[in-house]
Amino acid sequence: MAAFRSRGEDESPEIYFRRMGGDITKSAGVILGAILLLVGMYASLKYVPPGHVGVLTLFGRVTSDVLPEGTHFANPFKFNHTMSIRTIQLTETASVPSNEGLIITLDTTLLFRLDASRASDVFQRIGLNFVANVVEPNLRSAIRSATGAHSANALYTGAREDVARQIKNELTKQLGERGLIVEDLLLRDVQLPAMLKQAIEAKQQAEQEALRMTFILQREKQEAERKRIEAQGISDFQRIVAQGISQQLLTWKGIEATEKLAGSANAKVIVIGSGKDGLPLILGGN
Repeated sequence: MAAFRSRGEDESPEIYFRRMGGDITKSAGVILGAILLLVGMYASLKYVPPGHVGVLTLFGRVTSDVLPEGTHFANPFKFNHTMSIRTIQLTETASVPSNEGLIITLDTTLLFRLDASRASDVFQRIGLNFVANVVEPNLRSAIRSATGAHSANALYTGAREDVARQIKNELTKQLGERGLIVEDLLLRDVQLPAMLKQAIEAKQQAEQEALRMTFILQREKQEAERKRIEAQGISDFQRIVAQGISQQLLTWKGIEATEKLAGSANAKVIVIGSGKDGLPLILGGN
């Protein structure tokens, strides 16, 4: 390097050291410039991990720039704040009153996520801890509002889907205004006071027993109707057959039977005209 160039024979010591100082200063400036350039390039790189977005701030002011996942070049003076846009699961167990004033415990699970297009607004108005600051209080309020409109019996039996739908609709409106998207609301369990639960279960058992007896009575009525129809059919058949049998038919059948017996090999005595209605009287025979 020029800074380490040897001193010339005709060069005075003062000039030599002055020249060396200038060369060293120039080299230090180049090195410092290169370091600053590398630092600036590194500061310009903004990395956003998968499933996140990056909100940029400049000297404490939130900008409208939102970076998608990946590596980006941006103003080196801008600071990158990453925010997750993945689905977040929030489980809440709340003890709330029904419309009769009975305390009911509900286990709920809320699935939601950050709206990527409104990440900068959420960061500015709520901050990174939006779950504790906004979502949890609104979830508790929605649960209390929904259960207060129903009776304990309805919550334990047929109104669970209605309650879950009401909670979801209320949260969709409230959180949607703040840049959060509600995906689903799951009502996992409803716990009632022990005495009320036993009373409801006893009532349901009695209702099931009444339904079973109604079914049995209906089945017996159907069986009785079937037997009546069957007896009526047999009666109608016998009446039709009786109407078709005349004295002349019976006499003719008797003559046919006598002829068959007379033609058989069995020993017998046939008295012509001695039987009832003038039919032959058959005596003996093995």
